[in-house]
Amino acid sequence: MKFGISMFTTDRSAGPAEVAREVEARGFDSFWVSEHSHIPLFSQPPFEGFDHRMYSSMLDPFIALSAAAAVTSRIKLGTAICLVTQHDPFNCAKSVASLDRISNGRVLFGIGAGWNEEEMRNHGTDPAHRFRLMRERVEAMKVLWSEDEAEYHGSLVKFDPVWQWPKPTTHPHPPIIIGGAGPNVLKRVLSYGDGWLPVVVSALPEEMRGRQTPMEEFVEMVPALRRMAEEAGRPRPSVSVTGMTVDPQVCSTFNRIGVDRMILRVHPAAIGQVRKELDQHVRNIEAAGCVLES
Repeated sequence: MKFGISMFTTDRSAGPAEVAREVEARGFDSFWVSEHSHIPLFSQPPFEGFDHRMYSSMLDPFIALSAAAAVTSRIKLGTAICLVTQHDPFNCAKSVASLDRISNGRVLFGIGAGWNEEEMRNHGTDPAHRFRLMRERVEAMKVLWSEDEAEYHGSLVKFDPVWQWPKPTTHPHPPIIIGGAGPNVLKRVLSYGDGWLPVVVSALPEEMRGRQTPMEEFVEMVPALRRMAEEAGRPRPSVSVTGMTVDPQVCSTFNRIGVDRMILRVHPAAIGQVRKELDQHVRNIEAAGCVLES
């Protein structure tokens, strides 16, 4: 099992380039950033203690990861997650392909449909159709990445033949890792994804149902996903997990069920604090009997 690091890169935190250097130097395999374009003033907070200032201050994920790409050579660069329901598919396809080119094929494209309905509406997205829209935009981007004369005709995304370059370095495209929870998420992964990126928690607060996955369900869903993929003749989907802390029991469980990557969080803080948190993660990984397989 590999270990990655995620952070909300904001205007008040250490920059993505300096954090990425520290992540790579310690042997982690990947660096992940999140996305919100804005937070409407009257949106409903998703949990107690929600920090509107932090969530509304995130750097653009592709610009942040471009800065990280410029100062690293090995680590994967991931979005956790890109809200594709809030992106024009042509621009998003261009950003992903451009980042994959300048990073020499190191992009992991984590995606999600989003939870903030007011934010979606400001982007012209009807929340009731967000999962269909996410699928069609991903399908459209796959065509843009793989075909010289690309066209797509869905119910929400439609365009006649176009040219768009560059194509990604990764063939046929960077891995599409679908975030989310709930009864249909595994079907989404098998339908148009290459992996699953759930937020796993030991106990599920009721207000987070449908957004997070309790550990007791997760340990059953991973083998179910692999069985579904085998029955459908699909390649084995990857599983990257965020939300849990490292301890011997968690590492043992994740290794037993075949989790590919555990993503650990650091706070959006100054670089000195980030270094301390990264060093603590390294100590926790070693104490749990795991290793950093970079």
